[in-house]
Amino acid sequence: MEIWCGLGNPGAKYHGNRHNIGFLVLDALAEDYNFPAWKSQFKGLTTTGLIGGRKVLLLKPSTFMNESGQAVQAALSFYKLSLSELTVLHDELDLAPGKFRVKTGGGLAGHNGLRSINKLCGGPDFHRIRLGIGHPGHKDRVAGYVLSDFSRDEVDVRDDMINGFSKHAALLAEGKRDLFQTRVTEYIAR
Repeated sequence: MEIWCGLGNPGAKYHGNRHNIGFLVLDALAEDYNFPAWKSQFKGLTTTGLIGGRKVLLLKPSTFMNESGQAVQAALSFYKLSLSELTVLHDELDLAPGKFRVKTGGGLAGHNGLRSINKLCGGPDFHRIRLGIGHPGHKDRVAGYVLSDFSRDEVDVRDDMINGFSKHAALLAEGKRDLFQTRVTEYIAR
């Protein structure tokens, strides 16, 4: 079993925000792979199903972004999983909308959701999908920017990325992260 955790903030007012791109990807996966209804569990919402023949728990923390580690730690502990079985999908200011990168471990780049997971789960050695949201141009505008919705121009590119992610998710489930990144990038560029 693997846990794929999308980061975001709970509540309808945050639904389409850039900060919630992780939630948006998980919602698409749950729908496209016919996962059962979301249920409250581990200080979050979860659903479990098969992707590429592998069991995957999708997790959307119900805490706010800065406390995401609480839900992740509870799920990892319950299933007795290690950080190597965790993939976190999060917004990335340093990538343009529609761009993404797959990585394992490394720095936290000031992301409070990643910082919380690192602190409560024992380190940064988990897999990450950095989902590009672009940068507002100045650090003083970041807080308002991440809590704003994607512009009309960005929505199509965001949706292409989400659809490509879902189409090739089996590669990620199989641990073929480099091939997954290549295929989704090709999908977006088509």
